Amino acid sequence: MSGLLDPEALLASAGAFGVFAVLFAETGLLVGFFLPGDSLLLTAGLLAATPAGSGAHLPLGAVLAGAAAGALLGAQTGYLIGRRAGPALLERPGHPRRSAGVQRARAVLQRYGYRRAVVLARFVPVVRTLMNPLAGTLGMPVAAFTVWQVVGGLVWSTGLVLLGHLLGSRVPGLEGYLLPLVGVFVLITLVPVLVQVLRSSRHR
Repeated sequence: MSGLLDPEALLASAGAFGVFAVLFAETGLLVGFFLPGDSLLLTAGLLAATPAGSGAHLPLGAVLAGAAAGALLGAQTGYLIGRRAGPALLERPGHPRRSAGVQRARAVLQRYGYRRAVVLARFVPVVRTLMNPLAGTLGMPVAAFTVWQVVGGLVWSTGLVLLGHLLGSRVPGLEGYLLPLVGVFVLITLVPVLVQVLRSSRHR
């Protein structure tokens, strides 16, 4: 389990396939909310920027393909799980973190509507795991969901890989500052959701 939570160790052992597997689990399976999607993508981009002869190097093309495939197939799987299993799966008692994530996902839906919510959820940890089955449970049309999850999935997955690659190419040794970078990124993406939650609380 610890290897799954350590992006560098996971990439060293599984390479681009590890990127695919983690993103598929995080966005498609309800047990994947603890997986490090953001940090994994940034780390993979940083390693793709290392010299080709080094042991840590990853091919950029393979990383981009694995990231996109995992994000898109995972989201579609999560949506189908929601369509089939419904509220009984998402609202099962005894899972406080999942319940809190569902509430945040609902807040994003209420604030932005289906299309923008599916895109924005990609950038919010836990919410991106639960938004896809929630969209299926609430009956979002499959064609609309597919279009917007593809848009959001490609921007999120390939965008973070390319961001890591760009930063790694410009600033050698940046992988040592990975956790602060991820923390800042997550904080920025959480701001709109937190604002909406606070507004809803004050209204009630």
